[in-house]
Amino acid sequence: MKQSLQLRLGQHLTMTPQLQQAIRLLQLSTMELQMEVQEALESNLMLELEDEGASSTTGDSPADGGASEQDVAPEDIPSELPVDSAWEDIYDGVPVHHGGSEVNGTEFENPRAESETLKDHLLWQLGLTRMSELDQVIATAIIDSIDEGGYLGATLEDIHKSLSTPELEIDLAEIAAVLHQVQNFDPVGVAARDPRECLLIQLRQRPDNTPWLQAAVTLVEDHLDLLGQRDYAQLMRLLKLEKEELQRVIELIKTLSPRPGDALQSNPPEYVIPDVIVRKVKGTWRVELNPDAFPKVRVNSQYASLIRRADNSADNNCLKTHLQEARWLIKSLKSRSETLLKVATCIVKRQQAFFEYGEEAMKPMVLHDIAEEVEMHESTISRVTTQKFMHTPRGLYELKYFFSSHVHTESGAECSSTAIRALLKKLIAAENSQKPLSDSKLAAILSEQGIKVARRTVAKYRESMAIPSSSERKSLM
Repeated sequence: MKQSLQLRLGQHLTMTPQLQQAIRLLQLSTMELQMEVQEALESNLMLELEDEGASSTTGDSPADGGASEQDVAPEDIPSELPVDSAWEDIYDGVPVHHGGSEVNGTEFENPRAESETLKDHLLWQLGLTRMSELDQVIATAIIDSIDEGGYLGATLEDIHKSLSTPELEIDLAEIAAVLHQVQNFDPVGVAARDPRECLLIQLRQRPDNTPWLQAAVTLVEDHLDLLGQRDYAQLMRLLKLEKEELQRVIELIKTLSPRPGDALQSNPPEYVIPDVIVRKVKGTWRVELNPDAFPKVRVNSQYASLIRRADNSADNNCLKTHLQEARWLIKSLKSRSETLLKVATCIVKRQQAFFEYGEEAMKPMVLHDIAEEVEMHESTISRVTTQKFMHTPRGLYELKYFFSSHVHTESGAECSSTAIRALLKKLIAAENSQKPLSDSKLAAILSEQGIKVARRTVAKYRESMAIPSSSERKSLM
């Protein structure tokens, strides 16, 4: 094989370090961005928070996201880096924050009030209960076998096998007796072995004078499967009850909790800061950035003035590096704000009918539609709309909410899948609960309105909204 040299010309895209940083900041949520900027403030001496009410030297507007840059950079600091380098190769980039904080190399979660678990709550009650040492050991084993829903996840035989040793013989009846004591703990219905036992425990702890108590016990104990099938005619015949009487019994059963353990499972609240605010002013929908959602940073002029152009000392070079990093961060923040405002404005312009009339007027829209109008790539639009929220008179929505697929109508127009979901929700809310609409009937009603959708499509939309099937929605009255 003969070796030779060939010269070829070609074009290819290469991301500069500035673009790499801008893209990374673009995909961060508001909370993540604020943490990122806070870490940059702590690591870069050239950055400082802009005081409220203080005027920026460059006259930046609120649309710039509050970031400002003072023109104090020496001429020998380049405005761009070579495209064949990465941001981390030039500067000590701030690590991406993943929700925790790091001190002395140890990552920990943000301090929050720890909620009491179901196991802790049961063990606390066990400590207040007078039992023998053996019964306490059995009760502890039972509590260890209870899942998050409050059900006993192991059989009595399994618990007996795990506790029995050659030196200690435990009777199975004794484990059953201790289980009965644990079932009297709070929350009511805990340590049950199945839903039937869970509901019976709760019913038997109700006062004896509770209306329809005995009928409810009989229904749960003997005919719970018929109740699950909503076979009300069979239940009325077996229980010898009229329709109104059976309705009262079912209402009593509905007051019970099928998962008693959920009463102690509390998730910490998640706070959402809207990035964009939409309001109607004099008949026109206006879009503006939330000034509280964007960190206001600027270059510290006092430190920047210490840079000497002809000085190549280590300290002076460190100041130059920090200044350039600060300038690029401010520029990236400004670019992020401008891009977000541009995309949000385009979304509001295309979905004005939604803001006027609600979900039923939502128009079909995909990423390509916005990307084409703002002259950006679809991947950029995807980054901008992920974990970014818009505050509107109709509520708080993620920007991705306004994108949906389309279905063709008989007239040749297109209907948004979000609008179809809203129509289905409206039809189901107005249906006769004794004769709920089936998926086929819902598809037929939509077809009469000019929207052709298959029955399986209706079922898919219904399930996505967590709406049960027609047989599960059926009620007596």
